[in-house]
Amino acid sequence: MENPVQDLLEETVLWVPTLIQVIVVLVVFFVLAKLIKRLINEAARRLEFDSNLSSLLARVSSMTLMLFGLVTVLGTLGVNVSAIVAGLGLTGFALGFALKDTISNLLSGLLILLYRPFEKGNHIRISGYEGIVVAIDLRYTELDHDGKKVLIPNSKLFTDPITVLK
Repeated sequence: MENPVQDLLEETVLWVPTLIQVIVVLVVFFVLAKLIKRLINEAARRLEFDSNLSSLLARVSSMTLMLFGLVTVLGTLGVNVSAIVAGLGLTGFALGFALKDTISNLLSGLLILLYRPFEKGNHIRISGYEGIVVAIDLRYTELDHDGKKVLIPNSKLFTDPITVLK
């Protein structure tokens, strides 16, 4: 057996450029994610978009960039990322199918916040429910009807006819 310290030193010298590349890629994707997040928030503020909508869009964009950065780093380290990318695609499909109602409510909530068919304080009627809009979240819209809290899924608000009374 040869000198183990010499072998370790030679391996370390071979891996140093790769580790530097990994660090650079991580830093670049981290900075890009922060920059994209800031740009989206600034553009949304200037265009007077709903803060919930812009915050969600900024977070999703930032996390997507960080995920791409992680896959790029793994590829730089020599990991076969094609199986990881295929696994992510299948996982996304399975989660989308399993959470279709939740995703439907989420997307409907985004569209309600974007198109604003009604606003907080409006008195609305939908599918036998009536009340004053207290809050519009991404999943539910909260109505106040005679002191009672009524939560209506946003997918119902997006597909059923709404009467805005006031």
